[in-house]
Amino acid sequence: MKISLIIPAYNEEKYIGDCLKSIEEYGKDFFEVIVINNASSDNTARVASNFPFVRVVDQPQKGLLWARQKGYEEGKGDILAYIDSDCRIGPMWYENILKEFTKNKNLVSLSGPYKYYDLTSFENFQANIGWWISAPLTYRIVGYMVLGGNFAVKKEALDKIKGFNTGISFYGEDTDLARRLSPYGKVKFKMNFTINTSGRRLIKEGIFKTFIVYGLNYIWEVFFKKPLTKSHENIR
Repeated sequence: MKISLIIPAYNEEKYIGDCLKSIEEYGKDFFEVIVINNASSDNTARVASNFPFVRVVDQPQKGLLWARQKGYEEGKGDILAYIDSDCRIGPMWYENILKEFTKNKNLVSLSGPYKYYDLTSFENFQANIGWWISAPLTYRIVGYMVLGGNFAVKKEALDKIKGFNTGISFYGEDTDLARRLSPYGKVKFKMNFTINTSGRRLIKEGIFKTFIVYGLNYIWEVFFKKPLTKSHENIR
C-alpha cells in the first residue's frame, strides 16, 4: 500500500523545516512527500527544496482547498495523507495509517485530533477538554468526522467525489469532505490518532471561540451542506 504525504504551505518558512525534519525521522516509508507551495511570497519553497525526499509543487491559486486539490492531482499513492505545514508527525503516525487501512477494507478516511507543542500546560489542558467534550460524542452521533490538518484518504474514494470542494474558502471544508466521502465507506475519527501542531492560531483567535466557530461550521455542513462562516484571514 503506497502512502503519499501532502503538505499545503502558504508562507510557512518558519515552520515547514521542522515539519519536514519530523518526516525525515519518522516517515521514511512514505511513497512520496509533496509540499504544495500555495502562492507563497517567502522562502517556503526554498526551505522545502533543501530536503532531498521532498517534491515541491507550485499552486499559484491561493487557497487551502486549491492546495489540497493540487495535492490530490499530483499524488500517486493509494492513500493520500494530509497534514498542515506546522505539524510534526510522531513515531507511529505512518504505521497507524497503514494498520487501519490494512485491517479495514471499508475504510475510506482516517483522522484524529491535534496535540499542541507550543501551548502552556494550562492552554493544553483547555484544548484537550475542548477536544474530548466535542469530538467523540459528535462523531458517534453523526458517524463521520475529518480534521483537515490530520487525515488520510483513499485516492479512489477522492476520485469518486472528484476531489476537494474548492468553492469553500476555509471553515467547514473538512466536514464537507467527510460528508461527501461517507456514502463510499467508513470515515473514521480516532482520538488516539493524533498529530503535533502549533497552537498559534488557537491562541490568536481564542481557544473557546475557536472551538465554537469550528463546531458551528461542522453543524452547518452536516445539516445544511454549506459552511456558516464564509472566509478566514489566515487561509493556508
